[in-house]
Amino acid sequence: MLRKIGFYCGIGFLTLFSIVPLLWALVTVFKRDSDMYSVGTVPFFYNEPPTLDHLIFLFTESNFGLFVQNSAIVGIFVVLITMVLSIPAAFSLARLTGSWGERSGMAIFLVYLIPPSLLFIPMYQIVVWLGVANTIWSLVIVLPTITVPFCTWLLLGFFRSVPRSLDEAAMLDGCGQFTTFYRVLLPQVWPGIGACAVFAFSLSLGNYIYAATFITRSAARTISAGVPTELIRGDVFFWPELMAATLVVAIPLAVVYGLFFNYLVGGFRNAT
Repeated sequence: MLRKIGFYCGIGFLTLFSIVPLLWALVTVFKRDSDMYSVGTVPFFYNEPPTLDHLIFLFTESNFGLFVQNSAIVGIFVVLITMVLSIPAAFSLARLTGSWGERSGMAIFLVYLIPPSLLFIPMYQIVVWLGVANTIWSLVIVLPTITVPFCTWLLLGFFRSVPRSLDEAAMLDGCGQFTTFYRVLLPQVWPGIGACAVFAFSLSLGNYIYAATFITRSAARTISAGVPTELIRGDVFFWPELMAATLVVAIPLAVVYGLFFNYLVGGFRNAT
């Protein structure tokens, strides 16, 4: 009984620890400046009527809408490139036999662990050489170097979970290698593909070091670099607008991640 009480108390504490910052941000978005900066008031409650001024400022007097548009374009292209490269790579490695096939998953994951802080200088040289510096296409070219290894590793687990007997049965029915892959195996791993697409898109939204290094024009920035640049000016922090921008991006991603959480965990388990 005591163990069960302790377990639920721990779960409750972790839940509060996760939710309180989100609720505080939500309260801050609709607070008036005079209420938010007043020393004698409780910061978790509204001491004056709520206002929409900060949301209006975010979407009408800043470049946030443009940042969202740029991020969406980059995210869509990164997802497409990632899927085109990682799906066939994961299928090939999953069907590779011998010791190399067993170790391929860890080798792919180790490539993903290389930190961007070691790569952004040579990557910047490549971007300049290609003539796409200061444009969103620099991120479209560079970000798949992060997403492809991880998504290949994750999809590797999904393809490994599909029995080889399905391949053999399809080939006995006269299917070739591509037809077997397209008609038999690919429908089995659609949840994994969806999970990888969500990961690739969210990573393109959250990557800061490449977005801040490769793009200096405000009109070409994405959310990760544009929001702090636009809403932090010296010692002046536009806190309500920062919180609003955070929630606009974070809440939809959290919902989608929640829908694909079980598939992500399944891919992690099968890939290792």
